[in-house]
Amino acid sequence: MGTLEEAKYIGGGLSLRRAVGSLVAVMVLSAALPSWSQAASPAKQDPKPTPSPQSGATSPQVDLRLTKLQERQLLAKLDDTFHFVSKDTGLEIKRPIKSKFTSRDEVSKFLRKKFDEDKDTKRMENSELVLKKFGLLDRDFHLRPFMLSLLTEQIAGFYDNKTQTMNLLDWVPLDQQEPVMAHELTHALQDQRVGLTKWENQEQEGIAKDVGEDNKHIQTDEVDTAREAVLEGQAMVTFADYMLRDSGKTLKDMPQVGEQLRSGAGDMGDSPVLARAPLLLQQSLLFPYSEGLAFEQEILVKTGPAHAFAGVLDNPPSSSFEIMHPDKFLAHVPVPVMRMPDIHPLLEEAGYAPYDIGVMGELDVRMTAELFGGRPLAEALAPNWNGGLYYAAQRKNATEAEKQTTASLALLYSSRWKNDDSARSFFTVFEEELPRQYDGLKRRKQDEKDETERVYSTHEGDVFLSVVDDRVWVSEGFDLALARKLRDAVDGAQGVGPIQVASSVKGKELTAGLSHWMGSLGVVLPRVDAVSR
Repeated sequence: MGTLEEAKYIGGGLSLRRAVGSLVAVMVLSAALPSWSQAASPAKQDPKPTPSPQSGATSPQVDLRLTKLQERQLLAKLDDTFHFVSKDTGLEIKRPIKSKFTSRDEVSKFLRKKFDEDKDTKRMENSELVLKKFGLLDRDFHLRPFMLSLLTEQIAGFYDNKTQTMNLLDWVPLDQQEPVMAHELTHALQDQRVGLTKWENQEQEGIAKDVGEDNKHIQTDEVDTAREAVLEGQAMVTFADYMLRDSGKTLKDMPQVGEQLRSGAGDMGDSPVLARAPLLLQQSLLFPYSEGLAFEQEILVKTGPAHAFAGVLDNPPSSSFEIMHPDKFLAHVPVPVMRMPDIHPLLEEAGYAPYDIGVMGELDVRMTAELFGGRPLAEALAPNWNGGLYYAAQRKNATEAEKQTTASLALLYSSRWKNDDSARSFFTVFEEELPRQYDGLKRRKQDEKDETERVYSTHEGDVFLSVVDDRVWVSEGFDLALARKLRDAVDGAQGVGPIQVASSVKGKELTAGLSHWMGSLGVVLPRVDAVSR
């Protein structure tokens, strides 16, 4: 489920996760609803098969569309469901909600129009290129056609902030429509309390052109991702409570249901396009729902509905760190944020123009570590993240054709860790991934000052890695002499510890854009094999 705002591909920079989150609030249905819903006697659907192979799909998709009578019967339940959700969340109904049914063709046309016409398309392309430079997407991967295919497969309903309309989709099975309605009506109530169009869009606009703007981007880097997780997490709570309504129980009473929902989020058996998506896209899509649900459930259990819903909307988290550690959010633990020094004179002299800047947050680290070293390593390393930033620059003398490739980019990435062992582990896994990113990688031991450094030659320029105590440095594309100057400048700007930023800041993150962009496209309804009704 999700909220539909004006299409926004990435809230900036490398945030492909946020990028996939703000396009158009689609609701992705990654699997069937619980088995108890299947046991219900389903109403007969009007079989109107309309085979329509989507971009990148391998087989036609057949829709069994609802009849007009079924649509009217469902909409007749809107008021009762709206009041259920209001009572469940404590969020006040301030005005009636508009609703309509939308066809797959209408949604597909809308998505394509947004991809073709939206002003933020260029920002999505920038993020795609930086993610490829980092090795988080394959160099030959094409994001736009894949995303069109993925979103067309997954979309199942959305709430449109601009028109304040709930859109139900006429091909979603009848027995899944009511829980979807409860989820989407949660977004309507959120909108009536805080005004989602503005509330969801807090990141800095444009490319940072000086050190002041650099640090504004860094200090406001993950907010949209965190807020997307709040919205979807709250809506997943009401989704669960609606399923449990006949039992007289709620998710607060039966926390194991939340675990079932989160576990089901990883089951992609009913989603062929999602199943073959890169890990980055899979996790970016699921993060607002699975991690958002875990966050909201812990707030709900520990503090009650008033704080979990209205309280969190009024004073939301600002980072993936807080979403992944709700106990830290409740304790008002500051989020680690690093500072960027003024490197613009160095880059100008070397012939580079600013391209992107942002935070490499805990979620980014978890996805990077899993992609490069596997899930056990990621689960061990991510909690020991203690701050990170990245900066990408583009060669001014690159041709227009070259600017479409990673060879035109150079990037730096600095991270801090809670202990030296975690820093060394991340350094090692990052180094071991380099041969898969660069053909003809050659180590230059003669240029390494000691065992804390690695220097390589690649067809895209020098690669320089170093690990000193709890700090890891990565430079790709900058020549070695410049890379050393940049490292010394960034390290020198940190002082004795990471900058602390209050949880009220706004923001973006390396891959955070994907989560926000995807999340605002809609909701992920995970598979649950059995939930007692």
